[in-house]
Amino acid sequence: MATFDSTSAGKSAGSSAPDVVVTDVVLRDGLQDEPVFVPVPDRVALAGALATAGIPEFEAASFVSARRVPQMAGAEELLAALPRSPEAKVAGLALSPTGARRGAAAYAAGQLDVLRLVVSADPGHSVANSGRGVDQALDEIGETLAVLPPSLTVEAGVSTAFVGLDGGLLPTERLLYVVRRLHDLGARRIGLADTLGTAPTEHVVHCLSTVLETFPDLTVGLHLHNAHGQALRTVDAALGLGVVRFDSALGGLGGCPFAPGAHGNLATEELVAHLHARGLTTGIDETALAEAGSLLSTVLARATAVPA
Repeated sequence: MATFDSTSAGKSAGSSAPDVVVTDVVLRDGLQDEPVFVPVPDRVALAGALATAGIPEFEAASFVSARRVPQMAGAEELLAALPRSPEAKVAGLALSPTGARRGAAAYAAGQLDVLRLVVSADPGHSVANSGRGVDQALDEIGETLAVLPPSLTVEAGVSTAFVGLDGGLLPTERLLYVVRRLHDLGARRIGLADTLGTAPTEHVVHCLSTVLETFPDLTVGLHLHNAHGQALRTVDAALGLGVVRFDSALGGLGGCPFAPGAHGNLATEELVAHLHARGLTTGIDETALAEAGSLLSTVLARATAVPA
């Protein structure tokens, strides 16, 4: 039986670990909402460019139906072709037991380091995104953990953690309910996502503070989209609460096919530059990151349109 990962991130005494851990999600969240299909060789090249820039972890694939999200087709082919480096962890995302089994197979083949099991806090998004209600999705995570290999690193993620599909602020009690269910299943590292990108910094801070006070043994990360240019302000506020794990996407790409109006992710280039300007270390080379951004523009320009 697998268990959720319980290791924390950040710098410990005598450690050379970065102050802040940045996970780039352009290969998954970034490309899934683009109107084009980027072939596997180009995605492999992008992964190599991210690794060269010093990205410590990148989300490479989503184990979802290629019929529903055609941009994510070829996940297994992609993972098999990725160059492996001990300095760059490869993560994948699953929304269902079927997807989790695909992730476990990739792990068994030595192609995946981290499997992210994601549920939605907003009931409407849960049905639209995964075809199941929140409680069913949470129940399935418990069932899934029972059949995954115990050595596989599994992390929890919560989509629409702060704002629902209707654009209204999600009640903190709703988020606490989902986090509590995941915590009861053994999650000790949870990523909270502002999927629409419209959550005011003050609401995110209130939710974060409440979660951290309620579950002091949790390591919480943020996955921020950036509708109103508020994401860096939210990063600063979260850093003040001790959060040191952030998702971002090269070029600011991203969105959710099942969350109409969702905005792009906080750009990795902007996040890294901002953190460095604050004197925080990330282990990421900004020049090499800019080169990865240029490659991204190139591969998008030659990609083929996804059929309507």
